Amino acid sequence: MLNYRVLAAAALAAVLTGTTAACGGGSSTDGSGGNSSPKTLTYWASNQGASLENDKAVLTPELNKFEKQTGIKVKLEVVPWSDLLNRILAATTSGQGPDVLNIGNTWSASLQATGALLPWDSANLAKIGGKDRFVPAALAAAGAQGKDPAAVPLYSLAYGLYYNKKMFQAAGIATPPTTWDELVTDGKKLTQNGHYGLAMEGANPSENIHHAFVLGKQHGTDFFDAAGKPQFDSPQAVAAVKQYIDFMAKDKIAAPGNAEYAANQSVSDFATGKAAMLLWQAAGSSLKSHGMKPADYGVAPVPFQTANPSGSTKINSMVAGINLAVFKNTKNLDGAVNFVKFMTSDSEQKILNGTYGSLPSVKTAQGDKAFSAPEQTVLADTLASSAAPLPQVPNESQFETLVGTAMKDLLADAAAGKAVTTASVKTALTKAQQQMPAS
Repeated sequence: MLNYRVLAAAALAAVLTGTTAACGGGSSTDGSGGNSSPKTLTYWASNQGASLENDKAVLTPELNKFEKQTGIKVKLEVVPWSDLLNRILAATTSGQGPDVLNIGNTWSASLQATGALLPWDSANLAKIGGKDRFVPAALAAAGAQGKDPAAVPLYSLAYGLYYNKKMFQAAGIATPPTTWDELVTDGKKLTQNGHYGLAMEGANPSENIHHAFVLGKQHGTDFFDAAGKPQFDSPQAVAAVKQYIDFMAKDKIAAPGNAEYAANQSVSDFATGKAAMLLWQAAGSSLKSHGMKPADYGVAPVPFQTANPSGSTKINSMVAGINLAVFKNTKNLDGAVNFVKFMTSDSEQKILNGTYGSLPSVKTAQGDKAFSAPEQTVLADTLASSAAPLPQVPNESQFETLVGTAMKDLLADAAAGKAVTTASVKTALTKAQQQMPAS
C-alpha cells in the first residue's frame, strides 16, 4: 500500500550537511512556536487512499468535525508521496510550510536532525494522553534512540505473507511457509505454466530495502553499527541481500519481469493469479480494488530463517507507517498539539485506519473488533511481537536510496541472466557505502 520512499535522498543529504534551526508554518523565527494565529492551521496530509481526491473526501469531514469542536479552521493539502519529502525540506529552509504534516516514519530521525520538528517530550506527550497510549513499536519509529520523538504515530503497518489459497491447493501445499527454505520449496512447486511462486517489486528501492532490512536482522545485522556508521558490506548484510536477489537469480521463483516493477504491479500480479505469494503491507484494500476477494487468499507471518526463532533474529517486518509531526515554530502551537490529540484519539484512529486498511497506532483503538479480521490480526501480532524500526539515524534516507538502488540493479542483472554472486553483491554494497555522506 505504501511504497512512498523512492525519494530525493540527495536533497535530504544537502539539508543535513548544514544542520539547521529550521522553521515552518509561518514567520516566527525563535523556533519555539506561538499562538499568534489561533483560529487556523495548515495540514499537509500524505496520499493514503486511491487518489488525492479520495483522501480529501475521507479527511474533510473529520477536519470539519475538529473545527466544530475547537473553532479552528484546518486548511488541507494532500501531497503526493513523490513530492512530499522535497516539499518538507523546502519548508525547513524557507519557513513557508504547514503547521502539521504527515511524514513517512522512516524519515523521522532524518527530519529530526534538521531541527525543524517539535520534539514530543513528556510534557507534550502528556497533552495528547501520554506515550503509553501508543503501540511501543510504532513509537519507536518516531525518532533517534535516546531523543524525544520527532513525531507521533498516526497509521501503523507491517508486512505479511499473502498466499493464493486455490494455487496452494492445486500444488498440494497444505499450509503457508514459515521459513525461507520452505518458501523457496513451495515457490518452485508453484512456478509453472507462466505462473510464479512469488511476486516482487524489484525496481522499487524502498521495497527492496524493507526486505533487505528484515533479512539483515535475521542474519544479525542492522546495516549500521551502534555508533550509526554504515556497514552495508558486512558478511551478514551481503548474505541478506543475496538471499533476496536469489529468489529471482538462483531460485527462479519470481518472474524476470518483476525486476522492472515499481508501481505496485506485483500486487496486480498476485491478485490476478500470475503469482501465488506476495510480501506486502496491508494489501487487502488494494487486492479488493483488483477484484480479489478475501476468501481467495490467506495472510500469514513473513517467514524466518528457522522455525521458532528467538532473540534479536526474531524479526519479520520493518515497522511501517505514517507519523504526524508539528513544525516547532508554528503560529498556532496550542492548536497544532490539539489537532494531533484529535487525530490520535480512539474515535479518529478507528475511522481513519478503518478506511485506509492500516492499523491504529493507539493500543485501545487497535484492539477494537473492527480490526479483528484475519489480515489485521496477523499484521497487529507482527507489529507487536516481531517488527523493528528501520535504523533511526540521520542518514537513513540515503541508506534506503543507495542500497535499494543497488538491489534494483542486481535484480536487473538477474533478469538479464547475468550471474549474481556473493562477490558481485559485496561490490555493489561497498559502492553504496562509499557514496554515503559523512555523518
